[in-house]
Amino acid sequence: MKLHREGKGPITVASCVFLVCNGLAFGLLSTTLWYVQGFILLLTSVLLGLVLFFFRIPKRVLIQGESYIQAPCDGTVVVIEEVEPDEYFSEKRLQISVFMSVLNVHVNLNPIEGEVVYSCYHKGKNLVAWHPKSSTENERHSVVYKHANGKEVLAKQIAGALANRIVNYLRVGERAVQIQEMGFIKFGSRVDLLLPLDCTVNVQLGDKVEGGITTLAQWK
Repeated sequence: MKLHREGKGPITVASCVFLVCNGLAFGLLSTTLWYVQGFILLLTSVLLGLVLFFFRIPKRVLIQGESYIQAPCDGTVVVIEEVEPDEYFSEKRLQISVFMSVLNVHVNLNPIEGEVVYSCYHKGKNLVAWHPKSSTENERHSVVYKHANGKEVLAKQIAGALANRIVNYLRVGERAVQIQEMGFIKFGSRVDLLLPLDCTVNVQLGDKVEGGITTLAQWK
């Protein structure tokens, strides 16, 4: 298992907190207060462990397919419905949303291969990520991929109540490779996909999905 590069800062901070707190506890406190030293060691170890766990990149065999629309992240499917888009598209789209808890892997992957034809960051609120209005009111970053078949998919990275930074690596005009990294969202969040209405959906509400492995939908 590797650690994501976006974790460099938080991991450094957590490591410094661990070293400083325990250095002070074991250097300044009497050994008669061993239970206090032990509590501080346990607390800081858990904190450091959680930070390392959050930025993990597990070793996986990812799946590609010309007709596949892959899950862009790990999480739970919380929305499958037709929607009126709030940007880029003018016609109804099929929305599939995946909610990521703080325990999920937070790497975001390209759901399809195609040209990046749109990229836009939106400032916004920090509603809980499963809130229906988070898709249009929260801080978010949207990109649109144009597949070789001419169809387009919009992927929207959405910040949640705890998310404090959305990172997107894509640029308009470049060619995105399916299941390679699209970006990263720090802490609880979600990713919405807006698909053509004629796609065949392969998942149901409540399904647990894995980024780059689970096929959310397929082209007809």
